[in-house]
Amino acid sequence: MSVSELKEKLEQIEREALDEVKQAATSAGLEELRVNYLGQKGALTVVLRGLGLLSKDERPAVGELANRVKERIASELAARKEAIYRSELASKLSGQKIDVTLPGVGHQLGHIHPLTLVSEQIVQIFFGMGFSLAEGPEVETEYYNFDALNTPEHHPARDSQDTFYTDVGRSVLLRSQTSTVQVRVMEKRKPPLRIISPGRVYRNEEINARKFPLFHQAEGLLIDRDVTFGQLKGTLNEFIRLFFGRPLKTRFRPDFFPFTEPSAELDSQCPFCLGEGCRTCGHRGWLELLGCGMVDPNVLEAVGIDPEEWSGFAFGMGIDRLAMLKYGVNDIRHFFSSDLRFLETF
Repeated sequence: MSVSELKEKLEQIEREALDEVKQAATSAGLEELRVNYLGQKGALTVVLRGLGLLSKDERPAVGELANRVKERIASELAARKEAIYRSELASKLSGQKIDVTLPGVGHQLGHIHPLTLVSEQIVQIFFGMGFSLAEGPEVETEYYNFDALNTPEHHPARDSQDTFYTDVGRSVLLRSQTSTVQVRVMEKRKPPLRIISPGRVYRNEEINARKFPLFHQAEGLLIDRDVTFGQLKGTLNEFIRLFFGRPLKTRFRPDFFPFTEPSAELDSQCPFCLGEGCRTCGHRGWLELLGCGMVDPNVLEAVGIDPEEWSGFAFGMGIDRLAMLKYGVNDIRHFFSSDLRFLETF
């Protein structure tokens, strides 16, 4: 194609393109025109590819004209696009009138569940004492749930009336305590250890205001040299002070747990009546909070820790019970009911 033919073709494309752009009525139609003329396979692009056949002396004049045509078409496309946008917007606004004086539609935000809130409070308190978070599976084996925790085969907790066994495999069950996490940590890490392990546990309990088959525990473990029962008492007294926001009297009553020796139940002075007696504490002035004790040497030996060199203490508390006490909840079932009237009070 000669120089004159190329120039004539370029001028023709410009005339046709500008005429069609002026007649375009929609954004979609305008975009189609852009592709037809300026796209990779557009009319103008096809002509520009013919410049390579011209001599070096002929190319500048034709190239300059081609650039002017391209810029002119692009400019008209942009101007027409703006005009169509304003026209379409005005049409929508006239047909969809909005009363800006009307109040907006609110979206209610969710919040943290009370059990999650209490669990995080417990973990944060023990973080401040140098403990670290540890978690483990909820589906466990009898070894981690009982054997490694010094629980004999004839112990009633192993009965199906107390523990949920599964059909996943032999001796596979839903953990009945988060103490299983302590065993797993002691197997993998060498002392000294300080861990706090919150999580869900399962027991075949009768459902009532105080018991539920699914509930939550937080268990702590400290293993070090020359650990004493006095350190256990000091740690738990500080936890109670921080959790309830005031120092409270405590007492340790002897008890039995297979994995601690000696073992104790910790009672605290009722934080609501300060020992005078009220409905929350059953007019006793004391609240049972948790179980604790010194780690049994048999448990340490089972995970390869020398009880002659290392000692420690452990404790376990019901997160649901602490939440009930802190917020005055009289029925544990409220936590699992999904009743917004209850949950929105927190």
